[in-house]
Amino acid sequence: MQLLETIKCKNGKLYNLEYHQARFDVTRMKYFPDAPKLKLKDHIEIPESCKNGLFRCRVVYAEHIEKIEFLPHQYLSINSIRLVEDNSIEYSSKYTNRKQLQHLFDQRGNCDDILIVQNSCITDSFTANPIFFDGEKWWTPDTPLLPGTQRARLLAENKISVCRITVNDLHKYQKIGLINALQDMNDMPVLPVERIRTNPIINPNG
Repeated sequence: MQLLETIKCKNGKLYNLEYHQARFDVTRMKYFPDAPKLKLKDHIEIPESCKNGLFRCRVVYAEHIEKIEFLPHQYLSINSIRLVEDNSIEYSSKYTNRKQLQHLFDQRGNCDDILIVQNSCITDSFTANPIFFDGEKWWTPDTPLLPGTQRARLLAENKISVCRITVNDLHKYQKIGLINALQDMNDMPVLPVERIRTNPIINPNG
């Protein structure tokens, strides 16, 4: 099993490293309890060619760190999202194997992204944790498949709050944003909830 941390590197700076380190530690303790502790900052060296611009620092690991690479990153335009239902998907750790997620993403039709629905609850998009604006506050579902590092930071800073969000609750919100390691609240795509295609929900396993 290979696992992954994707860290934002912008103009030679690594972002949210303490949150990536925390998830890295918890995941390695879960799967490799006897492995020696490792500090990401001791193993990541930013190449000179990556000290200007935006990059994904991709750390592939198992018991040990197996590969670190820097990939140029561009933000994608997200204008529509389709609900896709899967009550059995499991992605509680950031695995390099994303076949289950890719299978769901392939059901998006003419939409740009998906929102995965599990037991009527909103979980995640293909690569992000969603947040919803109700006119006063931003909320994120309490049922993520993978609680992200950006989500953890924004919760710690009280910039977002957690609640249960079901498909039937979507009408209570005005906007949806998508956050991940590369996208904070200043960089995330934001759409009106009307751009979420809810009827019918696609069940790729049904």
